[in-house]
Amino acid sequence: MPQFKSNNNIVYCCKYHVVWCTKYRRKVLTEKVDIRLKELLKQIAKEINVEILEMEVGDENHVHLLLSLDPQFGVHRAVKRFKGATSRYLRLEFPWLKKRLPSLWTNSYFVSTSGGAPLAKIKEYIQNQKRSEK
Repeated sequence: MPQFKSNNNIVYCCKYHVVWCTKYRRKVLTEKVDIRLKELLKQIAKEINVEILEMEVGDENHVHLLLSLDPQFGVHRAVKRFKGATSRYLRLEFPWLKKRLPSLWTNSYFVSTSGGAPLAKIKEYIQNQKRSEK
């Protein structure tokens, strides 16, 4: 049974699989950047009231998130906030990123609702992103 959430005027159960890549698919999401990126994503999610159900960095050049969020807030606003804030903070904390890339992320992203696949399968897929590199 899905877990429903509500705000003042709607009841919802919206889950999104979101993926975005680094500019030019450069492999810059190395160990320290990867760890800090995940910390920042959790912090931002808390600020904007978005639940991260699963998260992983794949092949050091893209991010997978499974999100639960209020449809009135919108997945686009959540992704924009995640990408904008993480780019800013990571490039401040890791100055070598500025030298490597004009901007950290591409302008595009992938999003899919999880209505067709069981959440356990999507979570497993995201968790396996790290393992598939080796």
